[in-house]
Amino acid sequence: MKYALLGDLHSHKEDTQSVLEHIDATASSAIRIGLGDLFECTISKKKAHKKQSLPLHVAAKLPYDFIQLLDFPSIIGNQELRIMQVTGQTLFESLPETMEIEGALLIHGHQFEWLDDVTPVIKKNSESLTFFGHSHHSALFHKGITQPFKWNEPIHLTKKRYAINVGSVIFHREWCLYDADQRTITFMKV
Repeated sequence: MKYALLGDLHSHKEDTQSVLEHIDATASSAIRIGLGDLFECTISKKKAHKKQSLPLHVAAKLPYDFIQLLDFPSIIGNQELRIMQVTGQTLFESLPETMEIEGALLIHGHQFEWLDDVTPVIKKNSESLTFFGHSHHSALFHKGITQPFKWNEPIHLTKKRYAINVGSVIFHREWCLYDADQRTITFMKV
């Protein structure tokens, strides 16, 4: 099975539409899954603890034409959590924090500790691959060390543990193709 993994859309219609068209053109049979931060919270993390019961239209960017593009499952990101925190609404509470797919754990990444060089500290889990986003930097990690990659070229992963940052849709128009049968990943960029 093939999976098109995309994260950090942040309510950006044009970038999201471009990535979805790229997925259709290059991997139309892949199952699309969002890795969180689909929406943009307009309240900063610093100010969020002081805000409550804000109207949804004040706390989040939720353009109708963007929402129409979201026809795939997703996990929850820190933006969705903050929107719920400042509005008191529970509209994203059905989104899971993690998801497992054929040898891989999907998680947004805000749950990790992050080093100054944008390297996540990831604890071992039951799956050998961990896909995430959050930092907006596409990267392949093995034992905490960044591994080289080339855009749009498949990488065969051995039977080791890897962490894969799928990058961001917003501004970068990046996503990751995971072929579970071949155990390959391909960092994709429009």
